[in-house]
Amino acid sequence: MLPVVVFLLAHLLFSTAQKSEPLSDPNAQSLFRGADRYDFAVLLGPGGTECFWHFAHQEGYFYYGYEVQWTSGIMQNRHVTASAFTPEGFQIEQSQDTRGQINFKTKETGFYQICVNNWQNSFGQAQVYLNFGVFYDGVGPEHVEDQKQKLNDTLVTIEESAQIVQNRVLHMWRYYNFARMRKGSDYYILLSNYHYVNWWSASQSVLIVASGVLQLYFLKRLFNVKTTTDSQKPRC
Repeated sequence: MLPVVVFLLAHLLFSTAQKSEPLSDPNAQSLFRGADRYDFAVLLGPGGTECFWHFAHQEGYFYYGYEVQWTSGIMQNRHVTASAFTPEGFQIEQSQDTRGQINFKTKETGFYQICVNNWQNSFGQAQVYLNFGVFYDGVGPEHVEDQKQKLNDTLVTIEESAQIVQNRVLHMWRYYNFARMRKGSDYYILLSNYHYVNWWSASQSVLIVASGVLQLYFLKRLFNVKTTTDSQKPRC
């Protein structure tokens, strides 16, 4: 009976703790995090869905941007649906547009799921450019519990200034990637318009030539005079 009570008390204390960092002993290997930010394009099939998982510590800032670069099919619907979920699977936010941003603060440590789907375009593909990641204010979350004592005010000032510069560089990188998304989308729009104008010009040229040939043929028939003989003479 005593082990059961101890287990229940330990479980209760763990569930009510403020931090959600994964527990590990000093000899255990560190949890694989991967890179803090990614940007790439993904091709969605008709009605298709793609999901990705990104690790984030508690008290971080998660950003998720997307933009549709090009679509195919009859309807030419450029709208997609993007959504973000907590490590437990609860939806945080959803965005439905040709481009958008989802930003939120991570309240727990774990792998956050982000998804993008092409449900509104059931007969064509869509290429979507994704840009997502996480950043932290202050020192990194992996050093929150074991901060070292500051040596002097000069080192503190240098560290704070370096952190400010790092955050501003990160935001510049985010705006740069957003501009890249817009540039890629504009490029595919221009390419589509270029092919559309070429095909339309070619079809119009063929139509003009065909109409000219037909007009010449009917005009020639108007002046076509049949030869008369003694047995075949024109009637009055």
